Amino acid sequence: MVSCLFSPKACVLETPSGPIRRFCGPDEIVCIRITSSGKEKLKDLSWISKIQVNQPAVLRRAEQIQARRTIKKEWQAAWLLKAVTFIDLTTLSGDDTSSNIQRLCYKAKYPIREDLLKALNMHDKGITTAAVCVYPARVGDAVKALKAVGCNIPVASVATGFPAGQTHLKTRLEEIRLAVEDGATEIDVVINRTLVLTGQWEALYDEIRQFRKACGEAHLKTILATGELGSLTNVYKASMIAMMAGSDFIKTSTGKEIVNATFPVAIVMLRAIRDFFWKTGNKIGFKPAGGIRSAKDSLAWVSLIKEELGDEWLKPELFRIGASTLLSDIERQIYHHVTGRYAAYHDLPMS
Repeated sequence: MVSCLFSPKACVLETPSGPIRRFCGPDEIVCIRITSSGKEKLKDLSWISKIQVNQPAVLRRAEQIQARRTIKKEWQAAWLLKAVTFIDLTTLSGDDTSSNIQRLCYKAKYPIREDLLKALNMHDKGITTAAVCVYPARVGDAVKALKAVGCNIPVASVATGFPAGQTHLKTRLEEIRLAVEDGATEIDVVINRTLVLTGQWEALYDEIRQFRKACGEAHLKTILATGELGSLTNVYKASMIAMMAGSDFIKTSTGKEIVNATFPVAIVMLRAIRDFFWKTGNKIGFKPAGGIRSAKDSLAWVSLIKEELGDEWLKPELFRIGASTLLSDIERQIYHHVTGRYAAYHDLPMS
């Protein structure tokens, strides 16, 4: 008799010969058997080469999403406040200092002006952003700043040679460990795109497994940098490998590529998440990032998640939006809804 116990990391099957950690692909099963001498990899990734994505169908679906009219009035305000709770408020600039990290964290704690929330009767709902996201060297500043304002939202750190991922593996692993030691509870890693472009799927799997181990208890968000993967088929393959290797989230982009989060790419990644869930019972999170700047954009992304994955994914544990300027436009739209006019530059605090 085989019993299946689902966990956030894998589907563990208790068998007479010992527990097997199973990851299911479209055609085959990928297993890691846990033995007394360690983990023996019993991988068969041959099914990866057989995957093909129907690009015309994906593009038609993307056009449907973009052509829809947005909701208005109080329904729009409600969904915009919901979108705020999905934001990983981000600063990834070369001139980041402790002072602008403090400002970022304060804004994460108080994302919408208090009087606007009172006008909507939402001032006592504890609305914050989902997390703050910074470079590894700024993690300590972020942890300290959030503690100072009495906020317990996660600190996320990019790592592994962000954004290119072209440093030595040993250096990338150490970067993860240092960020976790400084207090990061979420790590956004970048994959080595060369492994995808050359079809080295087992090497990619092994690399992400090492990232997973280095993260320890921290959540692993794997950035695919989809704008540099060459095709939608590669996006699906990389998504599946990342989930099989233990990622808690898959993320579209670093925000530094020429092409970042797009609806066609998102649809492919969301279908991969859905396929993985159907095969394993494990829910993997999704994070679009890069180029999401307007309140209208955020509503489109929330709608896409609702339609493709359902209401179960509409929570910060499974959906994030990586953005640095999006919150400003959402607050501006909330201001307009409450007052009937658009805010002047000095009316809203800097984010």
